Amino acid sequence: MKQWFVLFNKEWLEILRSYRIIWLPIGFIVLGASQPIATFFMPDILASAGNMPEGAVIRIPTPQPFEVMAGALSQFGVIGLLLVALSGMGAISGEKASGTAAMVLVKPVSHVSFVTAKWAALLLLAVLSFAAGYGAAWYYTASLFDSVGWGEVVQSALLFALWLGFVGTLALLFSSLLRSAAAATFGALATAAVLSIASSSLPFEQSWNPGRLSGLAAESLNAGAASPGDGQGAVWLTVIVTATAMLAALAASARSLKRMPSND
Repeated sequence: MKQWFVLFNKEWLEILRSYRIIWLPIGFIVLGASQPIATFFMPDILASAGNMPEGAVIRIPTPQPFEVMAGALSQFGVIGLLLVALSGMGAISGEKASGTAAMVLVKPVSHVSFVTAKWAALLLLAVLSFAAGYGAAWYYTASLFDSVGWGEVVQSALLFALWLGFVGTLALLFSSLLRSAAAATFGALATAAVLSIASSSLPFEQSWNPGRLSGLAAESLNAGAASPGDGQGAVWLTVIVTATAMLAALAASARSLKRMPSND
């Protein structure tokens, strides 16, 4: 266990030195705060854009608070995922290319410890950044519109944080399999996009699909909404399948590193 904490501290120190602890939370805060602010001032923005007939009045229905928060989640689901993938870009492939991984693993260091320490550090960074951004979205939504219950916000945050963790784990897996950091990032984002599109476009039930998590997070914000076919059992099945897939990806990453000396 002491060895694992040494590796974790090494990864966290690298996060601090690369300033990811600064720019990633700032990116999420900007995304979270911009959604309610832009929604609130949208009528004024459209009115000042010009090209409107004289006397024209723009009337935009005031959105519900949970709709504003769901909009913030959609921002996190696109740009936020890209930021998380970029923050973990080259987590393993970069060290393999530089020879750092070979130097560390030549010592009596467990491949599992090596991978899980990197994963835990990246996951902690992503969750802290998301919490800061989602907190900003919650604050500005309550200030400009109305408050959303903390229970709904916490539930949606947990579901979306799991989705972020899943995509981050995919980035780590592709980083262990591919030499190119850019290719690893593209592979993780492409897989996440395929799962998300499949969850919304295919007609049959997909409780096994981790791509449902972002949609479930948005739905959970509306306490009064009926979500047919998405009972607690289906939600828990999605969570369990996602967690299992993350463990399998971590095991595959460690197994890939075991073959590294012979391949490199």
